[in-house]
Amino acid sequence: MTDFPEPSEDGVQPHTRTHVAILLLSVLVVATCGLIYELLAGTLASYLLGDSVTQFSTVIGTYLFAMGVGSYLSRFVRGDELGAFIRVEVMIAMLGGWSAAGLFLAYPLADDFRVLLYALVLAIGILVGLEIPLLIRILRGRFAFRDLVSNVLTYDYVGALIASLAFPLFLVPHLGMIRTGMVFGLANVAVAIALLLVLRGTRHVAGDLVAAGLVAASLMAGLTMAERIQRYSEIAYYGEGVIHARSTPYQRIVLTRRGGELRLYLNGNLQFSTKDEYRYHEALVWPVLGRVSNPAQVLILGGGDGLAAREVLKDKGVRHIDLVDLDPEMTSLFRMTPQLVALNHGSLSDPRLTVTNADAFRWARHAKGTYDAVIVDFPDPTEYSLGKLYTESFYREVSRLLAPDGVMVVQSTSPLVAPRSYWTVATTLEAAGLAVRGYHVYVPSFGEWGYTLAAHDPARLATAAVLPAGLRFLTPAAERLMFDFAPDMARRPTPVNRLDNQALVRSFGEEWSHYEG
Repeated sequence: MTDFPEPSEDGVQPHTRTHVAILLLSVLVVATCGLIYELLAGTLASYLLGDSVTQFSTVIGTYLFAMGVGSYLSRFVRGDELGAFIRVEVMIAMLGGWSAAGLFLAYPLADDFRVLLYALVLAIGILVGLEIPLLIRILRGRFAFRDLVSNVLTYDYVGALIASLAFPLFLVPHLGMIRTGMVFGLANVAVAIALLLVLRGTRHVAGDLVAAGLVAASLMAGLTMAERIQRYSEIAYYGEGVIHARSTPYQRIVLTRRGGELRLYLNGNLQFSTKDEYRYHEALVWPVLGRVSNPAQVLILGGGDGLAAREVLKDKGVRHIDLVDLDPEMTSLFRMTPQLVALNHGSLSDPRLTVTNADAFRWARHAKGTYDAVIVDFPDPTEYSLGKLYTESFYREVSRLLAPDGVMVVQSTSPLVAPRSYWTVATTLEAAGLAVRGYHVYVPSFGEWGYTLAAHDPARLATAAVLPAGLRFLTPAAERLMFDFAPDMARRPTPVNRLDNQALVRSFGEEWSHYEG
């Protein structure tokens, strides 16, 4: 039995209307909070473990299973459903509110992070699964059955819509994941406190009120310390001083400093180190420009740090560069920060360069004109959203933009650590109708790293590159050696990476996990 009196014959008694309104509002709040915790776990798993499709699929599946377990367990709550519901809200507030902060802090320390992740998802899911059955039992008798189910499910689905829209559009970009968890933990505990306050004259609420107050206080403290918690976890993870960290709708951008060395990480993956990035970018750009007689029009896909553009702009024959990068936060950071502007020589503000912040896959489909040189410098295909940028479909669109005598290059991961993945890029470019020629270079921060040249005319790839004087690393002799592959990196049969199979993402994950393990 609950503490609410039964309704009169013609409806809910006046003094219980407030109680019922609070309970219906609770359905909306708990539905929103429940989905937010699910999205937080899936997003965190994607950021920290990679392969967003796998992480979201397994997290959501585990969470829904746990909710089913919670719904089943609700049958064993006999009597005082309202008290049970209030205590469930307090526990969810504590676990869900601190979930993002706890996972960030645990990741650098836990030997098996996945065990902790799924244990937390199970615990939160079971508690969330208890909520709706308890609320339905509390509200029974206040409505006809059809109205009860209709009201509860309506508020439940509206809450899910609110969460699914607010999470990517507002919460992650503006609050970050740690603060988002805290805010919605406070929403859960607010439901518990509101119910305790309206019931204080009908039952003993002091113990539950103290527990709810302590949880609320801890979440408020967590809100004020969110940035410090994030920084502490990232320092522990990277082992370096974090000088800039920001979550965008697309990725987590982190810059670290150790001594005079700066490093850029996207979603935890190293993108460059200032101690040797010149090796990577000279090897990326000059084998292309050096094989094009007049590279007047150049396209850079990715490369939001402006470092590839820095190399291209050294060629005075280049009249215009289009740079297409998804994340405006990335290009803004490297255009506005003095230390980073010094690194890329102000390339992103050069009048010869136009920056477009867009999904390169969609952009390529609608782009017009042709380019003498195309430089494809995307992050590694750690997940399917990146894997689509390595597919036959994408390369066919890019090949359409490549001039008949033009040359393009694709950053292609390590041929030593991930040879199947590396040669899958070549096979896929060939399936798109292009001739290919692979090469590799040693970059200390990455190890042996690979690239793939491609062109409509195979003769373009067979010629020697004409290199400018004054490069820090690349010489004609070094450039010739880059095309020689030892047996452990030699070409092998690989599948074509297509949108419907994403073979590259799977092979990349397998090869790098074996290497890192």
